[in-house]
This record gives sequence, C-alpha cells and structure tokens, in this order.
Amino acid sequence: MTPRTSPHDDARLHGRMLVLAGILLSAFNLRTAVTSLTPLLDVLGAQFGFGPTVAGVLGMVPTAAFAVAGVGTPRLAHRLGLERTAALSMALAASGLLWRSLAGGTGGLLAGSALALAGMGIGNVILPPLVKRYFPDRIGPLSSLYITVLQLGTILPALLAVPVADAAGWRVSMGMWTLVTAVAVMPWLGVLRIERRAGSTLAQLHDRAVVPGDEAPELAAPPSRGQVWRTGLGWGLALMFGTTSLVTYAMFTWLPKLLVEAGASPAYGGYMLALYSALGMVGALTMPSLATRMRNPFPLALLCAACHLSAFAGLLWAPMAAPLLWATLLGLGPSTFPLTLTLVNLRTRSPAGSAALSGFMQGVGYGLSCLGPLLFGWLHERSHGWGMPFAFLALCVGVMLTGAWLACRPGILEDHWLPRRRAGGQNATTDSSIR
Repeated sequence: MTPRTSPHDDARLHGRMLVLAGILLSAFNLRTAVTSLTPLLDVLGAQFGFGPTVAGVLGMVPTAAFAVAGVGTPRLAHRLGLERTAALSMALAASGLLWRSLAGGTGGLLAGSALALAGMGIGNVILPPLVKRYFPDRIGPLSSLYITVLQLGTILPALLAVPVADAAGWRVSMGMWTLVTAVAVMPWLGVLRIERRAGSTLAQLHDRAVVPGDEAPELAAPPSRGQVWRTGLGWGLALMFGTTSLVTYAMFTWLPKLLVEAGASPAYGGYMLALYSALGMVGALTMPSLATRMRNPFPLALLCAACHLSAFAGLLWAPMAAPLLWATLLGLGPSTFPLTLTLVNLRTRSPAGSAALSGFMQGVGYGLSCLGPLLFGWLHERSHGWGMPFAFLALCVGVMLTGAWLACRPGILEDHWLPRRRAGGQNATTDSSIR
C-alpha cells in the first residue's frame, strides 16, 4: 500500500512550494531593469536628447542602487520580516519599471530606473536568508536553482529588447517587464496570508532555521554594521563579491569595443558579449553544489582566478587569435559570484545572520564595483592601450583571492557576534577563523 500523507504534511509542502515560487519569480526579476535598458540606450538618447555622459550615469545606477540597498535591507527585513520585505522589493521594482516606461524625459527615466533597481537591490539581499529560513536542508540545490533563474532573467530581456522595440516601440519593450515583476509579488502575498493564521504550518517552518540550544530568535535584530565589519568573513565576502562584480561590469561595458578595435565587426563583438553573459549559467549550476561538498572551497576561487587571468592575457596580447576561447574563459571567471551567494548561507547559522552578512557583502561589494567600467575606461583613455586597464583588473583578481581566502575558511558568523548580544554574557564558541 502507498503511504498516505497527513493534511499537516500536505500543508507544509504547499507552503514550501509557494515560498519556492516566490523565490524563483523574484530571482528572475532581479536584473530585468538593467538588461532591458542598455540595448536601447541609442534609441533613448535620440528620443530624449542625451549623450554618453547620461548613458554612463544610467550604467552606474544599478551598482549604486544595489549598494545602497545592501546597507539598508537587513534592518528593513528586521522591521518588516523577510516575507514582507520580499513583497515590497518586487512591488518597488514593478512601480519603477512602469514609471520609466511612461517617462517623458531623462529625469523620469533616471528616477524610474533608480526606483526599480532599489527594489531589485532589496531582492538581492533578501533571497539568501529566505533560502536559509525555508530550505536549510537544500541550500546547494536551491542556490543553484535561483541563481540559474537569475541568469535567465538577465539574458532574456537583453535578447528581446531590440526586436520588441522595433515591432512595438521602446515603451512596450521596457514596460512589458512590469507585468512579469508584478506576478512575482503574488506568491509573497499568499505566504503572508497563510502566516496570519494561528498555528500556521508555514510559519512553523521558521523553526527549522534555528539550531537547537541557540536561544537567539532566528530573525532577531541583526548585528550592527560595525559587528560584521569587524569580521574577516564579512570583509572577505565583500571583497570577493565586489571585485567579481567590478570585473564583470567592466567587461560588460568594454569587451565589444576591445574586439572591434582588434579588427572584429560590431556584430561579432556583440556575439562574444552574449557568450560571456550566457556562461554565467555554468557557474550558477555548478558552484553552489560544489561549495556545499567542500569544507574549504578556496580551490574553486583559484580556478576562477586562473580563468580570468588567462582571458586577460589572451585579450591583451592576441585578441583575435582565439576570441572564442578568451570569451569562454572570461565567462567562467565570474563563477565566484554564485560562490559568494552560497557562502552567505554556509557561513551563517540563522536567517538573521544571513541577512546581515548578505547586506554587508552587497553594500560594500556593489559600491566597489561601481569603479569597474569607469576606471577601466579612464585607464584606456590615459594610456591609449589596454595594458594598464588589464593590469588593473589583474590586481582586482588578486584582491578577490585575498577575500576568498578569508571567506572560504570554515567558520560561522554568529559564533563571533552572538555572545555580545546574549543577556547575562552567556558564553558561546567563538571561531577565530572568521575574525
């Protein structure tokens, strides 16, 4: 006979599936505001009369908004709760996308983009602790799944932006993602409705994120920025995340121009950029599962650094000798991005710790990454070549490895900051490896 499931088990499964739908839909919408806009910058520049300076500002808005969201989101999540914060993030993103699709000038375009990206920045921070809360036994697979969906949400708007704009206009091309983002609000509203019920089985899933014997509430007030700031783990993840993003955004901006200057056609430069973007799927599918199986995943960071440095050397000294190989290696290098997102959960015990660490990592990291396209272009202009820009990126890879050395060592964030918050000065094991 087939064993029958109880109504309680069915309710728990339904609740987890609803949360999973919210996580995946939110992940898909974390980059749509970025890649639905950049292919249309020439069209928008002609429409609103702005030049390269405003285009550059629009290119820096994502990392700036993500940095600000990284700083403020942990306290927002403490005040509202993870689920309400997730719903708010998607509501803000949908509002901003709609605003900029209706913009009548450059100011509206900038303001709408900033609002949408603020919502998406909140989503960046909140998804790791949501995985930690509801799926602590499936961190590797769930991290792979949502990061893969995030990559799909990065690629599809870029592919569809120009064809849809040609067929129906730029407002439709950018505005259609409003509907997709609005749909991502719905699962979180369902989660909040279930949680209001007394004794909700979905609410009971929160208890799974707490280690027995740890008296701290799983969404207690997050540690102050200063407490995370004092840990090697916090700085290691911030440097690892920030330099990975810096190199990635620099290459997003400058790879096509570099190849065109080397003799390729603009279309070929675009194809190589598409390949570079698509290879992010490889890291999304493999890194989280590999990291969960390794006590210290620093060798994975070394492998990514080797891919980056090999690609830099090839693009600098023989760009057209094997451009497909250079683009492939370049696309595998940023696999440290999904590795950092996975380490946020592997190096914390509770959703509160995950939210605090995620916020600090992304606040500092995205602030650092703003410098990538700007400094790479400035060094190219000053030196009239690509040697100094690539030397700068190689230095950033060295910083990434330093951060990875600190972040990959075994250790738990709460073992460092929980003793300071416990009443009566209760002792807890402190792991010196994260200090």
